Amino acid sequence: MKKIGIREVAKEANVSPTTVSRVLNDRGYLSEETKRKVFDAMKKLEYYPNELARALFKNETYTVGLIFPTITNPFHAELIQDIEFELSSRGYKVLLCNSLNNPTKEKEYLTMLRKNQVDGIIVGTHNKDIADYDIPGLPIVAIDRSLGENTVTVSCDNYRGGELATQLLVNHGCQNILCIRGDSKIKLPANSRTLAYKDVLNKFMLEPLVLEVPFVKEINEKNEIIKTYLETHPNIDGIFAGDDLLASLAINNLGSSGKRVPKEVKVIGFDGAQQTLIYNPELSTIQQPIDQISKVAVKKLLNMIKGEKETDELSLPVKLIKKNTA
Repeated sequence: MKKIGIREVAKEANVSPTTVSRVLNDRGYLSEETKRKVFDAMKKLEYYPNELARALFKNETYTVGLIFPTITNPFHAELIQDIEFELSSRGYKVLLCNSLNNPTKEKEYLTMLRKNQVDGIIVGTHNKDIADYDIPGLPIVAIDRSLGENTVTVSCDNYRGGELATQLLVNHGCQNILCIRGDSKIKLPANSRTLAYKDVLNKFMLEPLVLEVPFVKEINEKNEIIKTYLETHPNIDGIFAGDDLLASLAINNLGSSGKRVPKEVKVIGFDGAQQTLIYNPELSTIQQPIDQISKVAVKKLLNMIKGEKETDELSLPVKLIKKNTA
């Protein structure tokens, strides 16, 4: 079967191949009648333009790279889904890169995306020492991560989230409240959660207890760190976890040691992804506005692709979801 090209479309529409090319690339003045004839011919012949060729002509690929640490974490999975939907509705394709928390793999993906001439990148990783993102001329939006002066950061109101979580535990009578968080050496807006936690405890003259569990650790390693800490600190009566996975690991370890949640230890997490709420409906958490985060990230990225100046958005509203663990 002969491959259909613009010559066949031109013949069917009774116009020149040059006219078909101009219609496809939206170049110069063309009457609505001419455009209609070309598009009708394309539909009849089932002709699909070569997107790569058009991209090279326009110097735009209408492709955005996404670099995330995992697609199994419910928060990241929902965020990726929403971002892809937002981009697709605006005519953009997505190249999804799952870095698996590996900084070498992350750098390789960044190089690959640049070779594929993506129009922009959205990043949600948490590895240290990745300086390669500071790329003049390449629009980059980071989700809850600071990546350099040439990038824009989007996040929820992390301070307010930490404040709500800690205040809830204090209001319920907790005196020895543990904050389980990620690596403090990484520059993240989420570090404000711990700052809020300390500010609330200071107000009530309570001692802060902070356990760092690096996000890039495997889940069994995270579990062992939490297990060891709880075994050596039996007086803990409240836990504010930096994400819902850490909260779930803490709850499991408390149960294994005979501690009752929430009667003896109250626990609250952070993220509130829909899958988490479905599979762990008892968990109290601070819910991030994932839908808003994705919309704002995409809007800012597309504005940057157009050459517009954008700024950080670090205060999207959070919501306290109080269930049965706190």
